[in-house]
Amino acid sequence: MVTMATGVDQLVGMGLVGFSLVVFTYYTIWVIVLPFVDSKHILHSYFLPREYAVILPAVAGLLLVLLVGTFIAVVMWKNRKPAKKTD
Repeated sequence: MVTMATGVDQLVGMGLVGFSLVVFTYYTIWVIVLPFVDSKHILHSYFLPREYAVILPAVAGLLLVLLVGTFIAVVMWKNRKPAKKTD
């Protein structure tokens, strides 16, 4: 049985792709282009300080690892089998 994605699913998917594209473009300009632009240029006012270019992805990665680890722990906890009693 094959089910097709509904309009809402496609809209949510396109929204996530669009959001990811915006974040990728922003981060790429921030990390790769800005170091070569004069610090007095108006473009710098649209971006956070450079320290955050390392801090934000590190925090996001730690949160991702924490959430994945918590999910795995919850699934393992729910699927555990009771210990067999030996008399």
